Order: sequence, then C-alpha cells, then structure tokens
Amino acid sequence: MSTDLIAPHGGELINCLATPEEKKDFLAKADSLPRVQLDERATSDLVMIAIGGFSPISGFMEKDDYLNVVENMRLANGLPWSVPVTLSVTEEEASPLTIGSLIRLDDPNGKFVGILQLTEKYDYDKEHEAKNVYRTSEDKHPGVKVIYEQGEINLAGPVWLLEREAHPQFPNYQIDPAASRALFQEKGWHTVVGFQTRNPIHRAHEYIIKCALEIVDGLFLHPLVGATKSDDIPADVRMRCYEIMMDNYFPQERVVLAINPSAMRYAGPREAIFHALIRKNYGCTHFIVGRDHAGVGDYYGTYDAQEIFGEFKPEELGITPLKFEHAFYCTRTEQMATAKTSPATKEERIHLSGTKVRAMLREGKTPPPQFSRPKVAEELAKAMKVE
Repeated sequence: MSTDLIAPHGGELINCLATPEEKKDFLAKADSLPRVQLDERATSDLVMIAIGGFSPISGFMEKDDYLNVVENMRLANGLPWSVPVTLSVTEEEASPLTIGSLIRLDDPNGKFVGILQLTEKYDYDKEHEAKNVYRTSEDKHPGVKVIYEQGEINLAGPVWLLEREAHPQFPNYQIDPAASRALFQEKGWHTVVGFQTRNPIHRAHEYIIKCALEIVDGLFLHPLVGATKSDDIPADVRMRCYEIMMDNYFPQERVVLAINPSAMRYAGPREAIFHALIRKNYGCTHFIVGRDHAGVGDYYGTYDAQEIFGEFKPEELGITPLKFEHAFYCTRTEQMATAKTSPATKEERIHLSGTKVRAMLREGKTPPPQFSRPKVAEELAKAMKVE
C-alpha cells in the first residue's frame, strides 16, 4: 500500500550501520585502534545517529554545527536543530588522537560497539552551552551537571555502529525509524501523532493523547528508555504501565507502542523541538507538547516548550505541534479536562504531577483513580514495594 509519508528531517533517513564487510574490517583492526569509552548517553546517541533517529546528523558534531546549534538552534547549513550531539573527552584522552584516524568506540562495559572517523577535535565553553541550551548555569540542573562533569574536548566526525543489537529489556518494542515508517505505510496511516514521556502514563496523558487521536490516523506511543535521572521511575516499570494501557484503554489497531532509546536531556523548550524532530524521523506528522515538556524543577515556564515552536516557520520543522494545556480531573464534571473545556473552580480541579506521585509511592500511598487508572496504580505500587 502506498502512502505519502512525511520526509525525514533534512530529506534523507541516515543509516550509519556498518555493512558486513565494514564490520569485518573494523573487527580486524579493533586491537590496533585508539579507544574512547562512551558513557550511557553517548552510547545511546551513537545508536540514534546510526538508525536515523537524529537525521540528518551522521556523526558527532563538528565545531561549526555545534556553535550554530548552541547559539541559533540551527545546524551550520541553517536547518533547525536544537540540542548539541557531541562526544566529549578529557584533554589527556584527546591528545594522542590524530585527525583522519579511526577511533574505536566502546560502551560503558568496555564492549566494542562503534567507530568514529575523527575529522576535528575542539574545546568549547561549558557555561555558554549550559546557559544557551538549558537556560541556566546551575549544576543542580541534571543536564548542566552532565556538561560540567564531561571532558573539555569534543571529538567530531562520522560514525558507524558495529551492529544493531536487540534491546536488552524491550526487544519486542524496538522499532527503528525505517521500520516504523514501513509499519505506518503498511497500516495506511497518512497522519501519525507522536507522544513522548519519561514518566508513567497517567490520566492527564491519556486525555491529551485521545484528544490528539481524534484528528489523526494513528498514535505512536514512544516512551523514552535511555538514561534518565536516578529518581525517575525505572523504564521497565513505565513500560508495564504502557502495556496495561494498551491492553485495556487504547484502540490497539490505531496505536503503535515502541521505545525511544535516546537519553533524556531535561532541556525543556529546546528538548521539545529535539523530541519533535526525532519523531518526524520516525514518520510522525504531529507531536504532542503538553505542560512543561522535558522540564525539571522550576527552570522553565509552564508553556515555554510550546512557545518555542513559534521561533521557527512551520515548514522548517515539518512536523505539527499539538499544544495542550495542563489537564486535570474535574470533580464537577467527573472527567478529565483542561481550563478550555471545564467550568471548574480551582478547588474543583485535581492536579497531580509525576513528582507528586513519586513522592506518594515513596510514602507507601497508592495514586488515586483521578490520577491513574487503577491497574496502572497497582503496578506502580507493586514496583515501589507498596503494600
């Protein structure tokens, strides 16, 4: 079945997976190559580059792209891109590496997973990056903390992923961009809305998702399972919650559940753009942006992540944001709503954030049905060892 899928960002879906011949050659050279060990985020970035999730990026960013992204939210060629994708090492690690050489990339466990062809190595201003990307230089911010703790030199150049391995936890939900595009085409979906979250799904999520599902052909339920903060709910718990929702509360023929293997940046508005462009590469035409998307603490305004889309022409991004206000349970109408749809007073609105729910679980309390479907609440309580 033919359908006019949305083009990937930049027009081409990047593929940096090593061919069998390339893999054989890289393995033969493995012991003689200089090595760089990746952390969890850089490893997931390598994967996202290789499978086309970060199209049009085909490697870790060179200085021109890096500076343009940090300062202007654009690549050097002018294409919108809001978050740097870099590989940082210490000066000591960078010193012996020569431009033009192949670098062996090992994962955090020391396993050989990829190759970088070094085209550039450059220093950068960590505080400048923090202030521009995260809107703060405070190291209390988890994204800023990562910048301050990483190396002083960025290594740049094209990459190859040695092998696309099955996800160790969620192999059945590993659907890469080429596969999701083929799946949407097979289903005959012309319009697809993507949904991103790092939190367990709750009633407010369900409400805005179903509102969006009314106007498109299908939903791409795409929770992030890469590196997150230590106090976020673990990915396996979140995925079980999504499975419960799929089995009981969503029309399965109109929803695809898949994992997003990228790491969380907590960059608020900039990450909303980043997340939208990633979903565009997976084949989504629309993207849900709710309250404080990708936010942390009080670093961003409630709707800053929606307003940032106005800084780009719609055709530049190529994916339509669906902007939703803060949803709540309305005790007057006895249903989920927003200020746009409910006549409720402040006292008649039940708001519960992911932060509040995590606190409830730690205290041994089960989230109320106004916040979470009972089966989901039971799963969360069980996972947090709540009796």
